[in-house]
Amino acid sequence: MRKVAVLGVGVTKFTGAQEKTGVELFAEAAGDAFLDARMKPKDIQALFIGNVLGDFSEGQGMPQCLAAENIGCFNIPANRYEGACASGSMAIRDAFLLIANGAYDVIMAGGLERAATMGTPLATRTFAMFSDARYEYPAGITFPAVFALLAHLYSDKYKIPVDRLREQMARVSIQACKHGSVNPKAQFFGKYGDLTIDKVLKAFVVASPLGLHDCCPFSDGASSVILVSEDIAKRMTDKPIWITGAGQASSGTLSNQKAYLPRIYAREVASKQAYAMAGIKPDDVDLIELHDCFSIASIIASESLGFFDYGKAGEAWEKGQADIGGKIAICPSGGLKAKGHPIGATGGGQVYEVVKQLRGEAIPANQVPNAKIGMTDTLGGEGGTLVNLILEKGY
Repeated sequence: MRKVAVLGVGVTKFTGAQEKTGVELFAEAAGDAFLDARMKPKDIQALFIGNVLGDFSEGQGMPQCLAAENIGCFNIPANRYEGACASGSMAIRDAFLLIANGAYDVIMAGGLERAATMGTPLATRTFAMFSDARYEYPAGITFPAVFALLAHLYSDKYKIPVDRLREQMARVSIQACKHGSVNPKAQFFGKYGDLTIDKVLKAFVVASPLGLHDCCPFSDGASSVILVSEDIAKRMTDKPIWITGAGQASSGTLSNQKAYLPRIYAREVASKQAYAMAGIKPDDVDLIELHDCFSIASIIASESLGFFDYGKAGEAWEKGQADIGGKIAICPSGGLKAKGHPIGATGGGQVYEVVKQLRGEAIPANQVPNAKIGMTDTLGGEGGTLVNLILEKGY
């Protein structure tokens, strides 16, 4: 396999409802990626885009083809990826593998979404299509309910009283909002930087024990990543960021995962693939943008990824071990919780943040000192799809 580098990245600000179309948002992100990579549309050989709800939010079923034409990449292969919230990461993983195996030399990957534009009722209903439609949705299983269930299972399995767990989850939300409040690309930029445990615990309940601040927002936005082969990277930059590991795994319905819950077993499979390919261990990772769609999701993910012992991640947040300067910096961008979650664009947004960190170009307040290895973790559905990517500083 050939080495593959991320040469350019771009991302829009993640926001509430936008007037721009998804294709227009993607063009904005792609333009930034072109400038960052010092490349032109004619250099791109294929375009892979994650998009989940375009059919519902815009009545647009093939945004990838329109996006390719819109940014000047005429007649190239253009693929749409749909794996719920992991869609953009699936697109980037496939781009990485195809370049590594010699099929292409330059691919643009990323995603676009206008989830906030849909409004909460429709967005919630369509999100729920990524759980089991026959048995789970009719029983009230929307995604807040899924993670509320996991929170209760976590409390029971590790014998942590729910009230104590709620306080630990509040610290996850406070940390995310602290970082998101100073990130200009974040939906919560300039907001919630003064969040306290008391404010989190007194917010209205979404699905017990999850309150408002335990949940990520619906977002609009787009992301773009340009991946290139090693020989092109060496010609174009003396500061490459390599993708050194990738993993993907799947699971069935939540009920069929019951032997492992609250752990999401597909995450453990995918992350082990990524660690093995990169030749590293969890302790080698300096920062991660993980799938913190809910505060309990951060706690569960950080344990399954090997950063903290099972049942102990909440204590890690209490001690600052999940923050910048701790054992590992988790979501220094603000994560889904505070940067935002434009579903198909989220994976590319995570890669954007990790690349900026490894280059030393992150927001100063959020920069992880001497970061050399970063990771992304993206979950689709209720554990149906998990994608992990490992990126390393190449200079």
